[in-house]
Amino acid sequence: MKIIVAIAFLLIIGSLAFALLFMMRDKGRSNRTVNALTFRVGFSVLLFLLVLIAYHFGLIQPTGIH
Repeated sequence: MKIIVAIAFLLIIGSLAFALLFMMRDKGRSNRTVNALTFRVGFSVLLFLLVLIAYHFGLIQPTGIH
């Protein structure tokens, strides 16, 4: 489960980096920045749902504050 979450975070950060790159290169002339940010939001929602489902099925447990 930790590997899946780490991969999802890498996808989110990568998508954000591509959005910055496209924004700097295209200067607003194309939709590549919007598409990259759309993927970022999609990956974030997918990660959130994945964590909720994993908690529901007992794959992850809360540890609390010690």
